[in-house]
Formats: sequence, C-alpha cells, structure tokens
Amino acid sequence: MRTVTFIPSYRKIDVERGTTVLDAAQRAGLNMNVVCGGQGKCGKCVVYIQSGRTEFDQQKYNRFFSDAELAKGACLACETFVQGDLQVMVPDSTLIQEQKILIDGLDNEIDFHPSVRKYYVELHPPSLSDPSPDLSRLLWGIQKNGGPVAEKMYAPIEMLREIPSILRHSDWKVTATIGLVPGGYRLLDLQENDTSSRIYGAAVDLGSTTVVVYLWDLVSGKVVGVASNYNKQISCGEDILARVNFARRNGLTRLQALATESINSAITSACNTAGIDRDDIYEVIVAGNTVMTHMLLGIDPAYMIAEPYVPVVRRALSATSSRIGIACNPNGGLLTFPAVSDFIGGDIIADILACGMGEREEISLLIDIGTNFEVVLGNNEWMFSCAGAAGPALEGGEVLFGMRANPGAIEKITIDPATLTPKFSTINNLKPKGICGSGLIDLLAELLVACVIDRTGRINTDIRNPRLRKTNHFPEYVVAWAKETDIGKDIVITENDIKNLIMSKASIHAACVTLMKQAGVSHREIATIYFAGAFGNYIDKKNATTVGLIPEIEINQIKNIGNGAITGANIALINRRARKTLDSIAHKIAYIELNAENSFMDEYTSSTFLPHTDLGLFPNVQKMLETCRIRKE
Repeated sequence: MRTVTFIPSYRKIDVERGTTVLDAAQRAGLNMNVVCGGQGKCGKCVVYIQSGRTEFDQQKYNRFFSDAELAKGACLACETFVQGDLQVMVPDSTLIQEQKILIDGLDNEIDFHPSVRKYYVELHPPSLSDPSPDLSRLLWGIQKNGGPVAEKMYAPIEMLREIPSILRHSDWKVTATIGLVPGGYRLLDLQENDTSSRIYGAAVDLGSTTVVVYLWDLVSGKVVGVASNYNKQISCGEDILARVNFARRNGLTRLQALATESINSAITSACNTAGIDRDDIYEVIVAGNTVMTHMLLGIDPAYMIAEPYVPVVRRALSATSSRIGIACNPNGGLLTFPAVSDFIGGDIIADILACGMGEREEISLLIDIGTNFEVVLGNNEWMFSCAGAAGPALEGGEVLFGMRANPGAIEKITIDPATLTPKFSTINNLKPKGICGSGLIDLLAELLVACVIDRTGRINTDIRNPRLRKTNHFPEYVVAWAKETDIGKDIVITENDIKNLIMSKASIHAACVTLMKQAGVSHREIATIYFAGAFGNYIDKKNATTVGLIPEIEINQIKNIGNGAITGANIALINRRARKTLDSIAHKIAYIELNAENSFMDEYTSSTFLPHTDLGLFPNVQKMLETCRIRKE
C-alpha cells in the first residue's frame, strides 16, 4: 500500500500502487471538480505533486499547463498514477465550489389539496355502557370532526401499540394525523392535546449534482423554508455512470446513505430557517432521475447501463420515511416519482407536470439539459421522448476555460462586431475565472454573427485583431486578458472548444428533429418550447436558436420553467389530485432509443453546422447572417 497525503487539509489515505490520484482523493472525501468524469478531457482536476513518485504523461496533456506549472509538479489527478508515498497539494479551484443552484421554478398558483391532515378530537372514555375499542373510538371521532369515513382508515401495528397509553395520558384529547396512501387513509401519528397547527411536507429535487428542498406548511399552504446543497454522492463519482460502477463494487449501501444524508441536510437547513421540528414533517415527495431514485431506495441500478437497459421499477413508489432513513416523522410517508425508462426519470415527469404540456391539445417540446439531455414532444394525447449525452462541453468540460455555474463564471457575453471587444457579466460580479454553459452559447452565437467563425466553427485567422491569435495547438479568441481575470491567465475559447460545443448542440437538435419526424410534426406545429433546468433557465433564447441548439420558432414561444423538477414535486406534494396523474403521464410517453434510430446520425451530421446545413430551417438566422456579412464587407 502507498500513503497519499493531501494538503492543505492533510487528509491521508492508503491505496494500492497504480491507483489514480483522483480515486485516492475521492476515497479521502475530497469533492474534486471532474466535469468530464475523469477521462482527461476537461483539465479541471489539477493538482501539484509536492513529493513522491507518480506516472503522468506531461507531453500528452501539456495543453492544459504552462511550462512553469509543469515545473511546479502540476498534473491531472485523473491521469496521474500513484507509484509511491505522495504528498499532493490540491488548489481550491480543483475542489467543487459553491454553485449557482437553481431553486426557483414556475411562479404559478397551485391548487391546495394536501394528502395529509391533522384532526383534533376530544373523545369520551370507554365505559361499561360504551365499551367500544380504542381504535374504533378514535376513528369515529376523526370522522365526526370532518375526517374520512372510519371504515376507510387504518392504523399500522406500530400505531396500535401506542394508542392506548396516549389516549389515557392525554385525558382523551388528542390530535391524529391522517395520510392518504395507496392502501387508503393511514393513521400516521397520534399526539397529546391540540397540535393541529403543526403539519408540514417537503418537496425534494434529488439531482445528480445538487439537492433542493421546499418546506411547506400543509395547513396554510405556504412555503416556509427553502434549502439546497450538493449531492454528497459526488465523492463516489461525478457522473451517473461512475456511481453505478461504484454501486457494482459493493458501494450501493454507501450511495444510498449519501443520498439520504444529502436530503436530510437540506431538510434540516430548511427546518432551522423556518424554526420547526423535523418530526412535524409527515410527507416527503422526491423527484429524481431513474438512477438517483433507485439509489435512494437502495435498489440495484446496475442493469440500467447495459443492454437492454432495464430498470428494476418504473412506477411511483411509496414507503415510510424511517425505512429509507429520511429525517422527518418516523411514520411519515415518502413518495418517489415514476419513470419511463433508464434515462427518462421522475425529474422529467415532474418537468411535464410543471409546464402542463400533458394537459393541452397544442404540441410542446420540452428540453432538459445537463451532462445528459432529455427531450419530450407531445400533448395531452401522446408523447415521444428520448435522451442522450449532451457531452460535458455545455457544463464546461472539454472547453479549456469552461466551468460550472460557480461564482466568477462568465454567464453572459456580447461582442462588438466592429472591434471584436467583448462585454461580459460574471456570477456574483467577481473577476472571471472561466465560462459557464450559458456564456459559452452566447460566445458561440456572438462569434458567428461577428464573422469570427464560419458555420463549421473554424476561426477566421485572416482577421487582424489582438484578440484573435494562433498558438501551437489551436487558433483562439481572447475573452478576457490575464490582468482582468482572477486566475492570472488569458481566458480564451479555442477552435477545438468551439467544435466540442457544436457537437454537443448538434446532439440536442438532432434528438429534437428525430422526435418530430417520429411524430410527423414540423417545427411550425410546435406551439411552445420549454427549457427546464439551470442551463435552460439562464440561456439566451435568441442565441440558442442562432447556433441551432433548438428548432427555430418565435422567441416569445420559448419559455423557461426554471427548476421544473422541484416545481413538479411541489405540485405533487400539495395537490393530491395532480399526484394521481403521475403514473398516467409516465404510461403515455413512448421512449425512442436514439442509438437504434438510423435517422438520428443523419440528423446529427446535418446539425454539426451553425445553425444547420439547411439554412431554410432557420430563416430568421439566415437573414441575420446575411446582414452581418454585408456589414463586415
């Protein structure tokens, strides 16, 4: 075994020779920034070897480093192999930083019909003339006070054991909590005296990177707390595939514990803000992708990543919170959203519920973009869906100065077409450290309109401008000079970065067109395009059309729904009627496997131009490009 010591935290871990520094860091509990999933493509997992022996191919990866950095021991953690005892310095920029987590969804009014209610009852004690059993006496009292019919309510054995003492100790004045569950109306809790004003529920967006929780007062119908944090499963792998492989190495128990720990941390934070007791939370609704949901419930997800890509279960599931380890009332309920396939999960069902596309006759297109993308096309009668790898470029991977939406990330950019001078804004108005997804789409569109790049993404090196320059690797455009940045380097976008971005956007556009052809629908028949998720929320709609990320429709027909997963979870939490539609929405959706569709690759190839090989599909963009070229000439 070899001992690896990480500074400045001085965390130590013993590993076998040949282990990557990245694996050692993750085992030591360091949340490394590995956008590409540890494939040596993003250059974000930079560490410095202070002492000890390693194997690292400097020549292969020297594009990520200056000579001075290499002299100081710089290397990529994912491509550096431990040979002896090591001391490794991990800079702050290599660790996952505070991210701009999207917690807002649609600001729509939601009908308030919760599934859990409390009933305060004052009962007459039993007597020789009225020897009714304790449970019957309690349930009749609940019915008389506006609750469900007594015969439709039941109590689990755990509650039956507590009822006698609680009734007598409280002088027969109690508050009963009743929840509507798949088996009927269930007695969830029984408390002494009147506690009917204290009943809460939590809606959860369980993402692969972040967790968002909304805490609701189920009496007033108001949000009383919101919290978010990272999904702690990141320590076991940044992407879904890495985590499934971790689960296959006897890591499922660990992943399940980290999922519940992440949710509990956010719930606790929301409760502290609201000043309430977690034991007063009686229902938790979770929207997450199929793999996340399986891991939360401790169900093996291994078979979803191999043909024929079959999940264990697709329907909505419910359980008591204590069985899963969720920090709320031990008898409270946990409900997870249903899924359609291995890649179309509960988060997408929540998106559909949030935007309401399944309730209208008009045809809508829903797009949710992250490391992977999901697309749904349809209306209240039919829906087609597909999913694929967007590639890490749109999240900052495979782009030299790309980064997540962390403080200091350039999120909006415009370029003066005459001088090629950029103007940009960063998250939290800090000095720039890199460029996040929304900024990259802006940059791609602005460079195209300014004629700096052609429709294939090639940089015009004949233009004489200090911001355009050739290097030993690729031509590049300087977005920010070193003196303007927080990293002491020029922030640039290279021709290779641009090609990676084009490939990512081509996958998404090709998926949209594939579904449209499957349904026999043209872009003119699409009434609305919905963007869900953080990337879609901050993206410039016009620029997304300009580069051909989405089919061209009128800008006012493109809408951001924000965090659709949390919005859908909120709706399901406080509207039990909407909750009944979840499985029917999932059953309505036909999943199209893009790998099995011969037309997808043809559409992908056609989409690897800006905006597309057929400019007739983008008439407004075509006019704009003609105008800009006349102006340049």
